[in-house]
Amino acid sequence: MTYEEHLDEVTTLITEKYDVEDDEAIRMTMRAQADDFFSVHDDDPSLCTLERAHQDAAAVYRKYR
Repeated sequence: MTYEEHLDEVTTLITEKYDVEDDEAIRMTMRAQADDFFSVHDDDPSLCTLERAHQDAAAVYRKYR
């Protein structure tokens, strides 16, 4: 998946796994992106996988809730 698709997937997983409203999940993902959490994903597209999206969703939720 592309970098943008990966961010969308992370956001979707946050809403589904942690019962977070869409707007709040978007804010969490945007804050993580602003903090360069996803920088390595942009540099290495092979990291943009569904498995990694699950890991990233958990990490973003823990850090930015």
